[in-house]
Amino acid sequence: MAAPGILPNRYVNGVPVPTSRKTLRMKEKYIILLVFITFGTVCFGAFMYLPDMRDRARVESLRGQFRDVIVPHHGGVGKIVHDNDGIDIHAINDKARLGQKIEMDMAERNRIVKVGQQLNMSKDDTLGFKQNIENDKERIRQQKKEEEDKKRQSEMEKLKEIKQEHPGGEGAQGGAPSEEDVLEKRNAVKEMMRHAWANYKKHAWGSNELRPISHRGHSASIFGTLNLGATIVDAADTLYIMEMMEEYKVARDWIAENLNFEGSSELSVFETNIRFVGGLLALYALTGDKMYKEKVVKIADKLLPAFNTPSGIPNSMVNVRTGGSRNWGWASGGCSILAEFGSFHLEFVYLSEITGNPIYKEKVDKIREVLNQIEKPDGLYPNYLNPKTGRWGQQHVAIGALGDSFYEYLIKSYVQSGNKDELAKKMYFDAVKAMEKKMLQKSKSGMVYLAEYKSGRLEHKMDHLGCFCGGMFALGAEYSDDKAKYMKLGADIAHTCHESYDRSATKLGPEAFRFDGQTEAKSIRQNEKYYILRPEVVETHFYMWRFTKEQKYRDWAWEAVNALNKNCKVDGGFTGIRDVYQEHGSQDDVQQSFFLAETLKYLYLTFSEDTVIPLNKWVFNTEAHPLPIQGANTVKEIES
Repeated sequence: MAAPGILPNRYVNGVPVPTSRKTLRMKEKYIILLVFITFGTVCFGAFMYLPDMRDRARVESLRGQFRDVIVPHHGGVGKIVHDNDGIDIHAINDKARLGQKIEMDMAERNRIVKVGQQLNMSKDDTLGFKQNIENDKERIRQQKKEEEDKKRQSEMEKLKEIKQEHPGGEGAQGGAPSEEDVLEKRNAVKEMMRHAWANYKKHAWGSNELRPISHRGHSASIFGTLNLGATIVDAADTLYIMEMMEEYKVARDWIAENLNFEGSSELSVFETNIRFVGGLLALYALTGDKMYKEKVVKIADKLLPAFNTPSGIPNSMVNVRTGGSRNWGWASGGCSILAEFGSFHLEFVYLSEITGNPIYKEKVDKIREVLNQIEKPDGLYPNYLNPKTGRWGQQHVAIGALGDSFYEYLIKSYVQSGNKDELAKKMYFDAVKAMEKKMLQKSKSGMVYLAEYKSGRLEHKMDHLGCFCGGMFALGAEYSDDKAKYMKLGADIAHTCHESYDRSATKLGPEAFRFDGQTEAKSIRQNEKYYILRPEVVETHFYMWRFTKEQKYRDWAWEAVNALNKNCKVDGGFTGIRDVYQEHGSQDDVQQSFFLAETLKYLYLTFSEDTVIPLNKWVFNTEAHPLPIQGANTVKEIES
């Protein structure tokens, strides 16, 4: 009989089974303890001896920034690369080189870590890679800076070559300010131009204008039925002045290869002249490129049939296919409009000068003759004139819409002639004195403005369009017998128009503002509260800065820059707004071509030295296209 607690040996399927329960339990405990010790040893060793992979993760993140660059095509123009913000083709090369550098560094780091593991390197040794990676990041930043410096140097060399090939007129480029803060502001305006141009190129290339919110082309009735690339022609001289040479080259090539008016129908004679004729003439004067002269002659010749009226006063619209012309139906019984037929002189005189063809100058001299001889009520020029009878239409006089650029072209014709066109000077000062007598007003708080004169009664309203006249008065003051008087008048108008901006929620001015009762420099009608990227206020700031050097004009211009970026900039360009008195209000989804031709150009020049487009060498047409002053600025023509 077995002893108590001891089981007899048994066999199950030939395998002996322990006979002691106590012995069985002890073995189970040893096995469990061994498992826990093994697991703890593995975890502790992994924590102490495996390399820290966090830095690798950070490098991998940096590495990912250089992947997935997409290169879409846009209209056969070439390749443009866009990441989140949009970059050019040169940026791809920079990213590729930096990406390759990081890949090489990663391979080297992996190799060292592997060797370190084989040599049983400590965790502290592995963590030392962190400082090495930071050093590499700094080296990459330095490398990028050096490459950017080389790129800028290359662009300057290219610019120098282009200037040698296309010498153009004096003061066409340059003018960088020495003050760092002013240079930063000028560069900020240049970035606005880059944003506006790049998005037009991306979304509306070849169209007349851009819809920056809906990302498509836009065209107004003034351009007829074809896509004429109005923004390209309007913007090209701004690109050149801003030394954006790659963008300018693309614009120049499109004009050379694609710009023509064949197949178009009715066009606004005035708008075609100030934008296309004026734009191409300015490009010719700035660069000396003969191609522009050849293009502009073809376009100007299509406008000439509009001048075939009994009085020689041109009609407003011309059909470029048939040669027929007509006036707007709403314009006082079929009349021509003063601001339109009065704004050909600068372009047509210069066109005759560079082509040797007198016909263009003869056309505008005829207009001048009619206006000089016709009787003027109270010395004023009404906005409407019948081209058939040569008589005034509705008795409505305004320095703003319908009248504005006629007065501007009188004083600028005198400037353009090298101070020889005495008739233009006399007509200008006679007109200004008549407006001073009948239309110049002062508000209760002392703000000066020019009211509209309608059949003997005043309407106390001033248009945004009329705000250009502050700069006009300052320009005319240089040739006046009473310079101080007209400089003060220019300053007074500049102040009033700035107030129209400052009194709005957006710090942008309305299309028209009034002085009625308690209202001063504010719009009270809904259809006058919009802002469509107009330039006239900043145009006056530009002239007042050039002539006075008072800091407030640069300050006001910078306020406008900030307001534009805050209220009008969208991801696809710049848009107008429908109510300047509402922050975050609705937008009109149109980037006007004159925003690139005028608004941004005047802002850029305000923050430039006077040596770029100096006013003793150049005179601006009403679309801000600079034309040379006779005898002061000669252009060396070169073959295309």
